[in-house]
Amino acid sequence: MDGKFRTIARNKKARHDYFIEETYETGIVLVGTEVKSIRQGKINLKDCYANIKNGEVFVYNLHISPYEQGNIYNVDPVRPRKLLLNKREIRKLIGYITQQGYSLIPLSVYMKNGLVKLELSVAKGKKLYDKRHDIAKRDAERRMQRAKSL
Repeated sequence: MDGKFRTIARNKKARHDYFIEETYETGIVLVGTEVKSIRQGKINLKDCYANIKNGEVFVYNLHISPYEQGNIYNVDPVRPRKLLLNKREIRKLIGYITQQGYSLIPLSVYMKNGLVKLELSVAKGKKLYDKRHDIAKRDAERRMQRAKSL
């Protein structure tokens, strides 16, 4: 990635539950108090997903805690938020999610040159045996690293 960036939140469960096919960097439409809350790290990506509605991409269940000094300017913490992508990317995403088993899953939220960005992925759900295989593979790699360091 170019420029200065700082990761605010990651969806750790996403890489465990899904095969990541492709990722996109998107902007998010936010209000001022939401940006201040995100800068404080008060954002939760757990259980959030994206969907396409009327040719626009929205993220759902993205929880941004209300800003303490926000007063009347605070908005609903889990409201749907629009993602900023160009038309070519949206058409490509529509092609992906019309296929069986593909979903749009946010992976991380970060600040890049003062702007809030979201890393959106096209993902396919893993079966239970795929998850077990990944865990066994990681354990084997750890054992090999330990044996190598001795």
